[in-house]
Amino acid sequence: MGVKSRLAAVEAIPENGSLLFTVREEDGRKEEVVLVRGDDCVEAWKNFCQHETDQRLDRGFGAAMRDGEIICPKHGSMFDACTGHCDNGKAAGSTLVAVDVTVEDGDVYLVDDDCRYLYDGGIDDDDAPGTSSHLTF
Repeated sequence: MGVKSRLAAVEAIPENGSLLFTVREEDGRKEEVVLVRGDDCVEAWKNFCQHETDQRLDRGFGAAMRDGEIICPKHGSMFDACTGHCDNGKAAGSTLVAVDVTVEDGDVYLVDDDCRYLYDGGIDDDDAPGTSSHLTF
């Protein structure tokens, strides 16, 4: 296992939203990651829809969630917060890209060997993907 980085207390993760942070991939690229709480899980997923990879799920103010599912703000596809799987909409049959985290004593840690924690929040990039929708719940 690589470096273990504390991300947040479990209780700090919104029940119907996400925390956004940025990691550095092994190849040097920065990547945004969303940290979410499902009914029986705490998971981290790369911050893009599987239908349209330039579409961010969390645009800087929390991913829209309902009934334990993360909602793509552009097309409305819903991804299970615990498994990342989508069974509806344009992303049906796909699964979000996981980032390994663990929970210890009420805190969430990044333990993914393929990336390293950089900072809270998203990538500060004027060319960051946008959306034509403003779907929130």
